[in-house]
Amino acid sequence: MGGSSCRPGAHLVHLWPPHFAFSGHHPWNLGPHPGPALLVSLASEVQDLHLAQRKEMASGFSKGPSLGLLPDVPSLMETLSYSYCYVGIMTGPFFRYRTYLDWLEQPFPGAVPSLRPLLRRAWPAPLFGLLFLLSSHLFPLEAVREDAFYARPLPARLFYMVPVFFAFRMRFYVAWIAAECGCIAAGFGAYPVAAKARAGGGPTLQCPPPSSPEKAASLEYDYETIRNIDCYGTDFCVRVRDGMRYWNMTVQWWLAQYIYKSAPARSYVLRSAWTMLLSAYWHGLHPGYYLSFLTIPLCLAAEGRLESALRGRLSPGGQKAWDWVHWFLKMRAYDYMCMGFVLLSLGDTLRYWASVYFCVHVLAAVALGLGLALGGGGPSRRKTAPPAASLAPEKLREE
Repeated sequence: MGGSSCRPGAHLVHLWPPHFAFSGHHPWNLGPHPGPALLVSLASEVQDLHLAQRKEMASGFSKGPSLGLLPDVPSLMETLSYSYCYVGIMTGPFFRYRTYLDWLEQPFPGAVPSLRPLLRRAWPAPLFGLLFLLSSHLFPLEAVREDAFYARPLPARLFYMVPVFFAFRMRFYVAWIAAECGCIAAGFGAYPVAAKARAGGGPTLQCPPPSSPEKAASLEYDYETIRNIDCYGTDFCVRVRDGMRYWNMTVQWWLAQYIYKSAPARSYVLRSAWTMLLSAYWHGLHPGYYLSFLTIPLCLAAEGRLESALRGRLSPGGQKAWDWVHWFLKMRAYDYMCMGFVLLSLGDTLRYWASVYFCVHVLAAVALGLGLALGGGGPSRRKTAPPAASLAPEKLREE
């Protein structure tokens, strides 16, 4: 954004470990946070600056400021201030050093709206919190670890993963909405709408800073850069791959930028497997993380092959029915994978999955085999989304 006047208190830091994460099995345990990702991202931004400077020296002339490029290499104190920045220190979201710098150098911070965007973002959080408390009380996770649970009939065991994943989603919705609201209250991550900012990455279009408070106040701003969860997209998108994009969005950008693109493979599915493996390691060493995350590539391959082989052959009505079935199976796949994510141990996870006959693994393997037999192509990261990207009316999407 440019400018030189710093937001009051913006350089204050907490004397806590950067991006402290709750630990243990507390119901509000939110797993890892993007603290380590900050320094990886900063190293990449510094490298981009050095490459741009070398090109500038080789060409013999100076170019204008490039989109997202740092003005200079941060000092040690600036690096520490970024790492320990109080905005997001508890639950994220991930943000680049460029985003942090734009916040500090916002020329007219008083013109950036915060109260109305904060209220618009915060309003569903109390409802989600109540739904979490209710669902976790009625369907406690600890029941799955008891022998009596496995005496229940198969339909009851299958159903139980649905409210467990529902409670899991509500918990994260509340935490991430609260984290976003913390950023919004500080005016952090605000860019003009014209900059078309992306979650995690920031602006995708060059947007000159306003030259006066009046011009700054006349601009329309958004906080897409620090948007970490799209609750509507998570619940109503059709495909497994799209569900990943709407969840922990700033960290998904980081994973795509620094892990997926550097994966030692060309296949979308293999690159996704590599990304999921490192994401599981980032979460911790519990086997349940690895079992869950490494089920995702199988689901991606299955849905990509079968969709490529069959959906295009259907009538518009048939495609609509396909999307509903696909959405239902996508949600059940995430229900199933969530059990490994919350049960954590190898024994508990495999015991539950075995009690439902590894149904998602079996179904995905069958779908993959059928897609291959029918000549379906593999999923591609650049492939455009199907016409029905979600199933709920657009008016239900939260602001």
